[in-house]
Amino acid sequence: MKPYPITLLIPTYNEADNLKRLLPDMTHFQEILVVDSYSDDDTVEIARSFGARVIQRAYQYSASQKNWAIPQASFEWIFLLDADEWVEDDLIHEIGQVLADSQPNNAYDIPRVNYYMGKRIRYSGWQNDSVIRLFKRDSCRYEDKRVHAEILTEGKIGRLKNPIHHNTYKNFQHALYKEDRYSSWKAHDKVDRGHKSGLLQMIFRPGFEFFKLYFLRLGILDGKPGFIICMMAAWSLFMRQVKIWRIHEGEQF
Repeated sequence: MKPYPITLLIPTYNEADNLKRLLPDMTHFQEILVVDSYSDDDTVEIARSFGARVIQRAYQYSASQKNWAIPQASFEWIFLLDADEWVEDDLIHEIGQVLADSQPNNAYDIPRVNYYMGKRIRYSGWQNDSVIRLFKRDSCRYEDKRVHAEILTEGKIGRLKNPIHHNTYKNFQHALYKEDRYSSWKAHDKVDRGHKSGLLQMIFRPGFEFFKLYFLRLGILDGKPGFIICMMAAWSLFMRQVKIWRIHEGEQF
């Protein structure tokens, strides 16, 4: 099958192991564009060995990095994957159908299946997860947020049926580091929008977050990984509330 005229865009930082798994199956796309944040492992060498074009820029936050890379894609259509994600043939075929459509949408939302600690997570607030990852280069950008920025477009957004698969867990130390980093970014986003935090928010909001995810969103059915996900989400929310308060007091994160 002839490769699709699409740029596969992959943000990376020290993703050598993930690229070894991902890139051999990405022959369906005419361009692989890796935007690397100056990895100090073999990420760049491995990417180039599979024919990827590598551009590098110091990392600020995800939306900033992606918005810098998007205009540098060679093709009108971009399919964005993180290095810890992968796709199966059904989704690749569905992407081909979008290209064949005479009046496609500007962007497409894609369901995502998540894995944590070696287990597929079906609940814990992660059910119905989806991400906009197939979009037109010249009419789409990410909103300027440090965390969980969404694609902005004036055109219509469609939805595909087949999922992206996502292994969000490397090890527990990495999970703790990621929650700490994300809570700092979220706190800055909240402060930028005028939010403040007090003792009541620190006490009650994390507790309700755990109750909501573990019982109302059925994290209890995901076993030990589900309990850990829900507890980590509550802890991250607690850290965010503390950091919002401390930022207003002049502390840096």
